Amino acid sequence: MKIIATGSALPHLELTNYDLSQYVDTSDEWIYSRTGIKSRRVISTETITGLAVNAAKNCIESSGVSADEIDYILCHNVIFDAITPSLACFVMHGIQASCPTLDLNAACTGFLYALDMADGLLRSGKAKKILIVCAEQPSKFVNWQERDTCILFGDAAGAVIVSNEGEDALFNIGTRYIGALYCPMNYGNSPFCKHDKEDKPFLQMKGKEVFKAAVQYCTSDIKTILEKAGKTIDDVDYFLLHQANIRILDTIRNGLGIPEEKLPHNLERTGNTSSASVPVLLDEMNKKGKLKEGDTLIFSTFGSGFTSGACLIKW
Repeated sequence: MKIIATGSALPHLELTNYDLSQYVDTSDEWIYSRTGIKSRRVISTETITGLAVNAAKNCIESSGVSADEIDYILCHNVIFDAITPSLACFVMHGIQASCPTLDLNAACTGFLYALDMADGLLRSGKAKKILIVCAEQPSKFVNWQERDTCILFGDAAGAVIVSNEGEDALFNIGTRYIGALYCPMNYGNSPFCKHDKEDKPFLQMKGKEVFKAAVQYCTSDIKTILEKAGKTIDDVDYFLLHQANIRILDTIRNGLGIPEEKLPHNLERTGNTSSASVPVLLDEMNKKGKLKEGDTLIFSTFGSGFTSGACLIKW
């Protein structure tokens, strides 16, 4: 499997830490010292569907591939503008393609799950080129009166096109249940539903448990994928990790002995954009010319569930 194009789209509204301090009891120093985040983009006049379509178009335009060459569209999102049809269906319409479409939900690990599914479709011969779009709007489900979560997240969309060219990619993904990151749904107004409706439909997070799980599983996944590939840290050109929190990234980097220059980050400008974080970072690096043919990359992500995964792929 080979990534032949990247794309991304971010909202125009930028919220700095100072801006957030006007809404919740916080400060730039408090946020930055705990997260490494200085600002994030949040949807105001756009829609997440529009961002997804724009990221997909950006990806296609840079690839030399026409929309009718796309054999499958996989989208990942936790929440978007509709319950049905799928976001992938809207993306297909937006880029004027005609192919099967499917949405996934594996929280912040979604890009790895989508890549793994795409790899299976490519290996089976059912597809030659697959568009993956990860589009996330955490601003829709965080509580903007609760500083522990609303300061962390940003909205964004990232996309890649993968083809059946190149060397085989290696994956290690998994899920285990940890009730540390949870967002209840709105039960609607059915007179027959007897569920407890006291939970507010906002993200609920146990920060210390999430931190511990993220470091544990990300570290383990990277070690496993290196062992599978018969490679060491020195053999990898870049490690692109989920952009959740600079403390998490630094703890993983120091624990594995990864040189600082091999672990790029952009969370200081984007915040945690859930499954979009790695494809957005990848697109930034690609557009800046930082990636060269034959580079060995490791992607590693983690999220609610607790889901996690790692992938080793040649650029």
